[in-house]
Amino acid sequence: MSGQPNTRLADLFGLAGWSKGELARLVNKQAAAMGHPQLSTDTSRVRRWIDMGEIPRDPVPRVLAALFTERLGRVVTIEDLGLVRHGRTGKRQGDGNAEHPDGVPWAPERTAAVLTEFTGMDLMLNRRGLVGAGAALAAGSTLTSAAMYDWLHSDPTLKTDAPVLDDPLHADPAGFDRYEAAPIGSQEIEELERSVEVFRAWDAARGGGLQRKAVVGQLNEVGGMLAYHHPPHLQRRLWGVAANLAVLAGWMSHDVGLEPTAQKYFVIAAHAAREGGDRPRAGEALSRAARQMVHLGRPDDALDLMKLAHSGSGERLQPRTKAMFHTIEAWAQAAMGKGQAMRRTLGQAEDLFVSDRGDLEPPDWMQTFKDEDLYGMQALAYRTLAEFDPGAAVHAQHYADKALALRVDGRERSKIFDHLSMASACFIADDPEQANRYARLALMSMGSNSSRRTWDRLRQMYRLTAEYSGCPKIHELREEIRLALPKTKGRDDNGAQA
Repeated sequence: MSGQPNTRLADLFGLAGWSKGELARLVNKQAAAMGHPQLSTDTSRVRRWIDMGEIPRDPVPRVLAALFTERLGRVVTIEDLGLVRHGRTGKRQGDGNAEHPDGVPWAPERTAAVLTEFTGMDLMLNRRGLVGAGAALAAGSTLTSAAMYDWLHSDPTLKTDAPVLDDPLHADPAGFDRYEAAPIGSQEIEELERSVEVFRAWDAARGGGLQRKAVVGQLNEVGGMLAYHHPPHLQRRLWGVAANLAVLAGWMSHDVGLEPTAQKYFVIAAHAAREGGDRPRAGEALSRAARQMVHLGRPDDALDLMKLAHSGSGERLQPRTKAMFHTIEAWAQAAMGKGQAMRRTLGQAEDLFVSDRGDLEPPDWMQTFKDEDLYGMQALAYRTLAEFDPGAAVHAQHYADKALALRVDGRERSKIFDHLSMASACFIADDPEQANRYARLALMSMGSNSSRRTWDRLRQMYRLTAEYSGCPKIHELREEIRLALPKTKGRDDNGAQA
């Protein structure tokens, strides 16, 4: 018992709206359903958990995680509740941020357990038809603390011994089946690596909604595999699979508007990549979180995240990856109206991109960043800047046109984004006829795509049509968009603009 309030548990307890007596009764009922009928909790014990920082013994933390997950309609882990031993009670330190003693979201030895627990809870919510709800996104400055910087810059040591079953940090996840830890060989890992490529291709073509559950399920299985410590070369590859799947799960979650869930997967991916000794992969995972922040209107947080992505990626970062990082920075700068900085950053991205001689095999997660993707990001940055400086619209048109000329590989979602960038730039450049053409091309493809982000971007373009609503073609376009847009109610619980 720390003697200090568990502020994490207290905050979630307040959100849940239970009384302490209600929570005690629910714990006893849920524990019995999970095979622990002997458990007996009362109001005074709940008060000690919240007010005195007492950490209950297993299975209570798992029971509480399951109860809060179902109550709040989003994944709540043992870490979220501040119920991990060795001092991790969610104590708030000087600046008011909840930090663990090691300064990172969880201890290295907990990564596989957190991964399995979080994916299992996510799958449980899927089965019950619930959606992610009401969690605040961490700001970039929180994720990029000095301790996180130090953690990313350290080299983990992969353990080769079997798991310690009486580890006080070890707890079986609640509410789903535990994967039986067993050794696997290189052939199984190769099959997992191929499955990542299949999921990537599907996501790029059809959006994240249709295959998200399959990716989360596969990641859950990999988390179970990681509970068995394989020889270092296999364990490192398995961590790589986990990192790739976690990035995909995060990107798909972001694609359908599950923003807090997406951010947690990006952090899990960074942990997994670092456990496997792949610092560039960890940096790329953080760059995804940065893109998410720009999309949600928080470009300053995105820039904080990109600083960490750059510095945490180490010396192995290839020029093309650096170029991609710079395009994300440029988009964030454009969203802040910093045109000069944006142009300078895009210039650096171009220089890095063309300096890549192709003598090194790019990592698998970078093989889809081609010329058209560079042009697409340039178009998006200039289109975003055009909100502040309409003269930038002509540059957005130029790069969108170059991107669309090369979009032949079936990545329909990227093509939709390029069409919308072009349509928006045409409206800003006072060319409604061309804008109408590209908007309709986007609209034709969106019905077969499960990406909510495309609809968010369409709403941004729709706002620009108001000035031309007197034109019959644009009036008709506006009506078609209104009929096609998914029905929403203001701002959703995930913090995304509806």
